[in-house]
Amino acid sequence: MTDKPTVLFVCVHNAGRSQMAAGYLRALAGDDVEVLSAGSAPKDAINPVAIDAMAEEGIDIAGNTPKVLTVDAVKESDVVITMGCGDACPIFPGKRYEDWELDDPAGQGIEAVRPIRDEIRARVERLLAELLPVHGGE
Repeated sequence: MTDKPTVLFVCVHNAGRSQMAAGYLRALAGDDVEVLSAGSAPKDAINPVAIDAMAEEGIDIAGNTPKVLTVDAVKESDVVITMGCGDACPIFPGKRYEDWELDDPAGQGIEAVRPIRDEIRARVERLLAELLPVHGGE
């Protein structure tokens, strides 16, 4: 049994926003947070521009695979962050839900994806500070 928080990032295709958010949280929190990501209608592959944008930050998400959103993934999570997937995410009592309104990087060039990436990083940093207030300060 662990008291490590579990965070699930959900977007429609699990190919851009949720993958970037998961990549940041894994990089920033290390083993202190369990990180999951999924999509309500996952694509076959990660958005190559999202991969490039994260590589600029030194974070490799190229080996990730889009996964379908399951009820079990939501049940396992303490925090569920949705990004434009509407009502596709099941709601369970006692969970923390946030909806992050972010532009979809699908079909966008790197110049358009960088600000989305940077906004995701800022939100992930705020989330991490709330989940683990002493993280990095020990």
